[in-house]
Amino acid sequence: MTGPEIADPAPSHPQPAHRPDQPVLRKPEWLRVRAPGSPEYRATQRLMRELQLNTVCEEAACPNIGECWKQKHATVMILGRVCTRACAFCNVATGRPDRLDPGEPGRVAAAVAALGLSHVVVTSVDRDDLADGGAGQFARTIRAIRTAAPATTIEVLTPDFLRKDGALETVIAARPDVFNHNLETVPRLYAEVRRGARYYHSLRLLDRAKRLDPTIFTKSGIMVGLGEDSSEVLQVMDDLRAAEVDFLTIGQYLQPTPKHHPVVRFVAPAEFAAYHRQALGKGFLLVSASPLTRSSYHAGEDFARLQAARAAHCATG
Repeated sequence: MTGPEIADPAPSHPQPAHRPDQPVLRKPEWLRVRAPGSPEYRATQRLMRELQLNTVCEEAACPNIGECWKQKHATVMILGRVCTRACAFCNVATGRPDRLDPGEPGRVAAAVAALGLSHVVVTSVDRDDLADGGAGQFARTIRAIRTAAPATTIEVLTPDFLRKDGALETVIAARPDVFNHNLETVPRLYAEVRRGARYYHSLRLLDRAKRLDPTIFTKSGIMVGLGEDSSEVLQVMDDLRAAEVDFLTIGQYLQPTPKHHPVVRFVAPAEFAAYHRQALGKGFLLVSASPLTRSSYHAGEDFARLQAARAAHCATG
């Protein structure tokens, strides 16, 4: 077996467990969701176990897992379940990463075919230890899905590939239908919230993706409630539109444990509605902004809406 070369050891990032405990605020009523447990949920869970696949739904403790898995929609997380970074908002385990699994792309494709998905989202942990940041595994997974389920549209939610020359080109050459990379927060909060990442590098990544393939849909998202103000959110919108990003998601940050960054405030639904209007006014083809919005939430329906929005935009010139 051959695979990506091993790069220099991943940079050291503080672990969430090393941060002082922060109080976890009680959720308001609009953020309450039912505990998962439907037969469809359990069937999706069994399939993921049988195929030895990880999902960001479980690893990141997504509040929408019950709803999504009931509809047999799961966001597959490739490249293992251990991240080389320790972002202050994220519940994914951090530490020594797993070995690259050559059988993973085929198992992802088998899950997509078994679930009968019309649209699938494939994401990953950060793999600073790999010379290509895991880009080759993304490309192999895309190709495997195309073979097993040729009618399925594919969305990738990638890491930032920081200092990984050629990684983005590898992913785009595999021709996903949507390229997604989340900015996560406003630039002022990067040092606290997204250590190891660079705001303007992430912006350039999105811009380059569109330049490499102008037909691809590009997408990004942020969380609110981390301590940003509305003017900073509007500036992020402007930055993303300058990079020709098509689709913006905005959701409420939820603190996974007392070791993670605290929720500074819960943003009211009316504020999300205002962000939705403002983002559409800035020219995004599609915007999803609500307390429970997550990057992959309703991704299949959103892809159909993206296609319709592009067709309407082209028709009007």
